[in-house]
Amino acid sequence: MTDCPCQSGNSLTDCCGPYLDNGVKPDNAEALMRARYTAHTRADIGFIIGTHHPSNRSEIDEASTKKWAAQSTWLGLDIKNVEGGQATDRQARIEFVAKYRDQNRRRHDHTEIAIFEKHNGDWFFKDAEMPKVEQFQREAPKQGRNDPCACGSGKKYKKCCGAA
Repeated sequence: MTDCPCQSGNSLTDCCGPYLDNGVKPDNAEALMRARYTAHTRADIGFIIGTHHPSNRSEIDEASTKKWAAQSTWLGLDIKNVEGGQATDRQARIEFVAKYRDQNRRRHDHTEIAIFEKHNGDWFFKDAEMPKVEQFQREAPKQGRNDPCACGSGKKYKKCCGAA
């Protein structure tokens, strides 16, 4: 029994396998998201194209997508947030991180919000958005190297708590 690449904690035969190998249609958007990730790990571009929304399916470059998927080492999928996507819904938004190494062994954490939509009763990947990233703002002033140390020792920060 092999664990599913989508990291659901289930075996491949109990998770994404039926969608990829037997043509079973996922009944929710998250199941389709996981199956699409697993399809990437197998470089199963037929499944990727077949689950892309018909309105923008022609935008996929099949050859380069297959090459990229086959040359990548897939490290895991982390679902961050799911909005909608159940049997009674028409749309879903799923924020996820797909982790992989490229052909040069560089690690990537691809983060996006995948948008899914129902078409003729089946779920399809429609589009993607980049998540909004909050800018970090320091609440207290930055401790300078030559400032007195905040611990109250009377020494400069670089000679006290800032010493390496």
